[in-house]
Amino acid sequence: MKLVVIEAPAKRDTLKKYLGNGYEVFATKGHIRDLPAKSFSIDLNNNYEPHYEINPDKKQLIADLKKKAGGADEVLIATDPDREGEAISWHVAYVLGLDPNKKCRIEFNEISKKAVLKALEQPRAIDLNLVNAQQARRVLDRIVGYKLSPILSRKISPKLSAGRVQSVALKLVVDREVEIENFKPEEYWVVSAMHEKSNIKFKSTLTNYKNKKIKLSSKEDVDKALGEIKDKDFVVENIKRTKTKSHAPAPFTTSTMQQDALNKLGMSLKKTTMCAQELYEGVEVKGEGKIALITYIRTDSTRVSVDAQNACLDFIAQKYGKDYVPEKPNIYASKQNAQDAHEAIRPISLQVTPEMVKDSLTKDNYRLYKLIYERFVASQMKEAEYSNVNVSINAGDYNFKSVGKTLEFAGFTAVYKEYTDEDKEEKDGSKLPKLEEKEVLNVAEIKQEQKFTKPPLRFTEASLVKAMEEKGIGRPATYAATITLLTARNYCSKDGKYLVPTELGRKITVYLEKFFSGVINVKFTAHMENRLDDIAENKDDWHSVVDSFWNGFKGLLQNADSSGVSLKAEPVETDVICDKCGHKMLLREGRFGKFLGCSNFPKCKNVMPYEQDAKKPVGVCPNCGKKVFAVKSKRGKTFYACEDRTGCNFMSWDIPTGKVCPKCGKYMIRKGKIEKCSACDYKVDANV
Repeated sequence: MKLVVIEAPAKRDTLKKYLGNGYEVFATKGHIRDLPAKSFSIDLNNNYEPHYEINPDKKQLIADLKKKAGGADEVLIATDPDREGEAISWHVAYVLGLDPNKKCRIEFNEISKKAVLKALEQPRAIDLNLVNAQQARRVLDRIVGYKLSPILSRKISPKLSAGRVQSVALKLVVDREVEIENFKPEEYWVVSAMHEKSNIKFKSTLTNYKNKKIKLSSKEDVDKALGEIKDKDFVVENIKRTKTKSHAPAPFTTSTMQQDALNKLGMSLKKTTMCAQELYEGVEVKGEGKIALITYIRTDSTRVSVDAQNACLDFIAQKYGKDYVPEKPNIYASKQNAQDAHEAIRPISLQVTPEMVKDSLTKDNYRLYKLIYERFVASQMKEAEYSNVNVSINAGDYNFKSVGKTLEFAGFTAVYKEYTDEDKEEKDGSKLPKLEEKEVLNVAEIKQEQKFTKPPLRFTEASLVKAMEEKGIGRPATYAATITLLTARNYCSKDGKYLVPTELGRKITVYLEKFFSGVINVKFTAHMENRLDDIAENKDDWHSVVDSFWNGFKGLLQNADSSGVSLKAEPVETDVICDKCGHKMLLREGRFGKFLGCSNFPKCKNVMPYEQDAKKPVGVCPNCGKKVFAVKSKRGKTFYACEDRTGCNFMSWDIPTGKVCPKCGKYMIRKGKIEKCSACDYKVDANV
């Protein structure tokens, strides 16, 4: 019997289908050996040696693993095909006493029979360069987290944490907010003429005056132009017809998948990551058992294997016709520092269509699989072709433009429509009637519209991922986790889909800008990612990379720690009386915002909410009839509690309405526009 060690238990059944009876599969459930959670564990005086420990909750699992390995003829480690997976392989080998230089490591980019069997034929040694790149990242992040976080906690607010990449992502959000606040809108006007010919309505827009670009900055400018245009014929001066082509988009990388899933499907980074993981590891499909549907989902490569590309081209020819197959296969260039060992994210088999597995998938898994499937098929299709007509129309010295655009050949758009920014003002033109040069056009109406330049949009999770990727901050495996932390730690909040820095997040950024601008910035963070790539490619020793960072960073730490600069808010006395000891409450600021703390601290540790919504009752206590207020937990989650903190202990995650369920007599709660019973299935529209 051979033992195959993997990370995720969800892969076990999928793999066992392809391995057969001679193999047993054991899942580590992630890391089994790591840096301890509650101690620094990096020896700064001994070449940055990390002190790894067995994860406390994995002791029994490791005992079981050793027992299985002891009875196996061979142990093969098949953790994920990335640096993190390589490091887990190394830790597994260490725990089992295996030589990492022996051929004990197998990897596959997809969990398919062909890929798994091929991997079994090509075992290799553990790649220590990849392991060292992961170790360097882990050590760097531990140094920043453990050395910088205590300073932020002393200088700003208790229990804050800083991250090497996270803090730079926060800076992007804060800098964008400052840019929006400082933005001064400029007035401009758009003048357009409405025409009609052959029952086709179309418009032309004023663009030039005496062959120079015109800028209408005020109503006076508009009135002057309209006065001179008045009674002038609108004469077609020139008609230019062109053909254009639009190339298919590349297949998904991690970041482009995350962006499209949010923009098109409204799925958060966390939800997208979870769904993609399930599609990669395998899902139960009726009549098939557990099968994996997509290739590995942490990648920045757009490369596609020749076999997959040829299969896709055959599929396109059969389903859409040979006209949709490009003369030469579409090849997409990955960005310069992409880890091209992986393929792009694609379906494992195009024969498994989204509709075939729809009934076996959750709604979100189906939507994401369909998105991945269609993007991959489209990426291998011919360009879309358009006919464009640009018409130049003169009205005296003023020139108007009218643009028409007609799709002549759908190409890849027959399968996949690219996302267009909802705020984009210039829309593609529509079909124009047949026009002739020197023709005089009728003018049904002339419209004038006042507009103002707009500030840049706030970041969404998707656009922040895009910015991080473009700037070289982080890697595919870290985008979602980094951005999720910003809201989890209350450094950012959500306004709809947009990220807004909190007061706390802004303070952190201001402080880091003052004392750590040399390392907490986009350029340096991207530089460090390149250094990590150099380690992975055996161009750099990981100890020297960490050493160069620490030698510069420790001076910044000393300077910040010794400085008298503090952004900590001083407590302010209020008229609110502590309901436990009678002393006055102080207005304080904590990690999750403002709160009231007893001035008799530490003898009295009573705290009360202090927020605008906390000042206003949101519901009625079902126990005693008193007011219910919104309260934030220590983890920043909102719950609802009775104002009587001593005599009544009522609390709920939902707002109690004060009404009683007519069906069972329990109290009613409000969820959005619905009022429902807290106990049974009775519910009613809250507006009724």
